[in-house]
Amino acid sequence: MKIVIIGGVAGGMSAATRLRRLNETAEIIVLEKGPYVSFANCGLPYYIAGEIEERSDLLVQTPEQLHARFGLDVRPNSEAMFIDSDKKEVEVKSEEGTYTLSYDKLILSPGSKAFVPPAEGLAEAENVFTLRSVPDVDKIMNHVEKLNPKKAVVIGAGFIGLEMAESLVNRGIHVTIIEKAPHVLPPFDEEMAAYLTKELERNGVKLHTNLAASAFKEKGRIVVLENGEELESDLTLMSVGVIPETTVAKTANIQTGIRGGIVVDSNYETSVKDIYAVGDAIIVKQQITGEETMIALASPANRQGRQVADVISGLNRKNKGSIGTAIVRVFAVVAASTGLNERQLKQSGLEYDVVHVQGKNHAGYYPNASTILLKLLFNAATGKIYGAQSIGEDGVDKRIDIIATAIKGELTVEDLPELEFTYAPPFGSAKDPVNMAGYAATNMMEGLSESVQWHELERMQEEGWLLLDVRTESELATDGKLKDALNIPLDDLRERLDELPKEQPIIVSCQSGLRSYIAERILKQNGFTAKNLDGAFALYSVVNSEKVAN
Repeated sequence: MKIVIIGGVAGGMSAATRLRRLNETAEIIVLEKGPYVSFANCGLPYYIAGEIEERSDLLVQTPEQLHARFGLDVRPNSEAMFIDSDKKEVEVKSEEGTYTLSYDKLILSPGSKAFVPPAEGLAEAENVFTLRSVPDVDKIMNHVEKLNPKKAVVIGAGFIGLEMAESLVNRGIHVTIIEKAPHVLPPFDEEMAAYLTKELERNGVKLHTNLAASAFKEKGRIVVLENGEELESDLTLMSVGVIPETTVAKTANIQTGIRGGIVVDSNYETSVKDIYAVGDAIIVKQQITGEETMIALASPANRQGRQVADVISGLNRKNKGSIGTAIVRVFAVVAASTGLNERQLKQSGLEYDVVHVQGKNHAGYYPNASTILLKLLFNAATGKIYGAQSIGEDGVDKRIDIIATAIKGELTVEDLPELEFTYAPPFGSAKDPVNMAGYAATNMMEGLSESVQWHELERMQEEGWLLLDVRTESELATDGKLKDALNIPLDDLRERLDELPKEQPIIVSCQSGLRSYIAERILKQNGFTAKNLDGAFALYSVVNSEKVAN
């Protein structure tokens, strides 16, 4: 059997090496249009920052190494130009010339490319870059080393944009971020992204949200925003998203769908027989909703590459889809997510509830404990977990990975308290934040607690709800006060219930939401109508800092 793979890196090389392990006699040819067939794409920003010191560390495998170990015929600088599916041939353009390559099975792993929106003056700009490959990083590093830039503009505040902002700041460059969405890291919900905004500003990064770059002047030295404002830039990074690279797929009349992605079936086969596709360029099922989506992440691409090799080798593997699990570090803060966010849930028409819990990465009494904020999105009728987001300094990855596993395993929020984690003071807490999120969500399912979200508070106060803050007076003096809130410390509440109007509904807040839940239970069992401010003061004061009085 002769198998040709177009594109290396995650999907293509996973397919190639798995195919060899399953088929010792197969002829396996990998075509890569760039000079490097196996490199650490996700490590590029950290090389620019200097955290990865050696450029060679980005190169995972060379063609020679892949031939020696796996017997693969790896051909860098070889671009597939045209596919003749009737003849089962690929036209290849290489440094030596153009030639035709036959195949029995063809795997497409072309990946994605940076989306660069049209803008006046962009073609003449000499300091505007994208970051998708080793040659891209070489161009940026050459520019940095030659010109020693002082000011940089990052257009797009997604994962790569934020990583690059940090990397450039760490090189002593002043960074301004431009983001068209209302907040940084658009896949996250607004209140969670607010923590990243705070961290960026703490590190001197200037932000412009709800704006895009409309033009470039002076060969890119001036970036013009939609509102007419002009920014000086010695280096500009375009990071506004990616689009599937489907140029060669279209020559074979392969069916494409949303955002131009390649349509594949449960066996990764395209609409053309014996042609398969994996990685960033394919449309996948969002496993939670069953809807079509595109998820450009390394882990799914690696899995898909392995699975398509299994399918071609006669093993029973199915493309189950993806849920989208991702993480980013922004200076001292880590943000991770899995599954669906609130915007996606609303677009899908799904009923959902939200709970925010705060915990520690390890036992609070053990030195250097740090706070983890965990947001859980779920269906309060069925307990189905839709997604989660987390912010913290340490241990965020562990909690989101657990919830991602729970979603894949079709566990419910009622199962989360049952999960047993390793515990010793340096490593975790006896009640892990994941357990606590499960307890809080189960309380809501069973009607023991009702929540009010941060964005609902002001409206409900206007409608006549009384806001009761059960923090101590010293906390109010140190941290600040909620607007128009009555203060009765939790430990005094039972003795001071007569100070509260029975006919007026009450929203209870504390620092994190735990004491206010206790207060909510006290009030409800004494005949009051009460709800808990989810996330409480800690969350509200970050999202609406201007509404907190000192």
